[in-house]
Amino acid sequence: MRIVKTKDYDEMSRKAANIFFAQIVLKPDSVLGLATGSSVLGLYENLTASFKCGDLDFSEVKTVNLDEYAGLDGKNDQSYRFYMDGNLFSKVNIKKENTNLPDGLAKDMAAECARYNSLIESFGGVDIQLLGIGHNGHIGFNEPDCCFIKGTHVVDLSVSTIKANARFFADEKDVPSQAYTMGIQNIMQAKRIVLCVSGSQKAKILREALFGDVTPQVPGSVLQLHPDLIVVADEEALGGSDWV
Repeated sequence: MRIVKTKDYDEMSRKAANIFFAQIVLKPDSVLGLATGSSVLGLYENLTASFKCGDLDFSEVKTVNLDEYAGLDGKNDQSYRFYMDGNLFSKVNIKKENTNLPDGLAKDMAAECARYNSLIESFGGVDIQLLGIGHNGHIGFNEPDCCFIKGTHVVDLSVSTIKANARFFADEKDVPSQAYTMGIQNIMQAKRIVLCVSGSQKAKILREALFGDVTPQVPGSVLQLHPDLIVVADEEALGGSDWV
């Protein structure tokens, strides 16, 4: 595990983007595992800026996203497909057919999970996986549980996760109660993982995830076992940095 301490969110975003920049430059046909949310938005802004400067080429890149809400069409402005199209895919020269998320409207959920697992396998796995972490320790939508679920699956979202995501919706009642997510095995099989964390509200769970017991009750704790984990976090998320 490597911990990169940054002054603030902007520096965190730049340094995390630099890792992805190097990955794409060194391997133009990289498979990127991507995430959504406010923690990684700055990273996408930095990658977009690098593309516009002519320093990055996404034409051979393939992407697989961590998760998607069940029941939302990709044109819904709260879907993760909409987020990715608006914040990255439409701003760089990536091919639409090379961008992948679970199908939120799939009629057969089990078949969709199997399809997504097979897709990741067909790419030879993920070269670099981007993650954030939730207030309850979830990564992707892998919520606290009695065991680590290996492959892509459908989860019932916890009350705390629904409340945390309610700020993006007109009403908390509009937040979907289920989502597709890559499983822990999908995530852990990535060759490299970059975890971005910002803000004092994440300090307690980040410390627990990185230095507490490895337990499915704190899904992010499994990252301690990955051979190439890079944590990019600002001073507030590192809680005073006495443990860095």
